[in-house]
Amino acid sequence: MFSPTLTMLLHLCLAALTFAAPLSNDKLTTMGNAQQMGAGGGVLGFAVLILDILVWVEVIKSTRPPSHKLLWCVLVFLLPVVGPILYYVFSDRAKHNPEAGGYEQIA
Repeated sequence: MFSPTLTMLLHLCLAALTFAAPLSNDKLTTMGNAQQMGAGGGVLGFAVLILDILVWVEVIKSTRPPSHKLLWCVLVFLLPVVGPILYYVFSDRAKHNPEAGGYEQIA
């Protein structure tokens, strides 16, 4: 879909924007807008969720052993922003991609 470099850059930008949410000086017990409380969320949280789901689909479709699939999925689940970055940097995606040859030619 996207090149690995572009995907990694997108993940880094989303990670930076997630931590850029403004903090409120009010007490945490007051009911207010969640974005003012530094929770991230909103559009950025939804984008991170979509990217995490894309990583899970790619991992599940790969030809890795089930234990490796489970470890990558748990890592992405526990670290939703950093996990996909680690996956794209440290996993050998080309080796485990069943569609590495591109499209099949129709006879």
